[in-house]
Amino acid sequence: MTAIFDENYWNDRYGQHGTLWSGHPNPQLVAEASDLAPGTALDVGCGEGADTVWLAERGWQVTAVDISSVALEKGTLHAADRELTGSVIWEHHDLLVWTPPAWSFDLVSAQFMHLPRPDREPLFARLADAVAPGGTLLLVGHSPQDVQAGVHAHFGADRFFTAEQMAAALDPAAWQLLVSQARSRTSLGPDGQTITIHDEVLRAVRLA
Repeated sequence: MTAIFDENYWNDRYGQHGTLWSGHPNPQLVAEASDLAPGTALDVGCGEGADTVWLAERGWQVTAVDISSVALEKGTLHAADRELTGSVIWEHHDLLVWTPPAWSFDLVSAQFMHLPRPDREPLFARLADAVAPGGTLLLVGHSPQDVQAGVHAHFGADRFFTAEQMAAALDPAAWQLLVSQARSRTSLGPDGQTITIHDEVLRAVRLA
């Protein structure tokens, strides 16, 4: 695993900030999960827990997983502040070696998991295996077209993927593909200016 994504790196980053992220749920999660009936959810790479809290507030029972123990501590406090302690299980795992229980979750969400391809593809396959029959797989990442435009380029091009590439890895006999596209949205650039970026979004349902 590249050092930038090891536990020490992420604990360092989360430890140097009051909050590293905005505290708001990821927009594609809101767009794709708002119409889902609550059930069991797996929030992969949960960080400080904004997505986890958003799901729990809507009635989901959430298992929130991250490599950073510091992030998990912050997420635990965030959920406690919202009186959601009973709705969330926080788990500390290295996602490169952890296998979630198979066919166990009504929603598996991984937002912006940018790993090198040899790590990413097996991880996404394990996450797909964790979706229960009738459940939803939601994978979202920054688009390669943004890297080509100079956004997120410091990560390296091999860490980016398209929705079509994610969809191609799913067995069409086992999955109904609902969304596979790049979506544009505005964000703040490194200099505080408003820029247009693109999210690659995959939403699929495991057939019963």
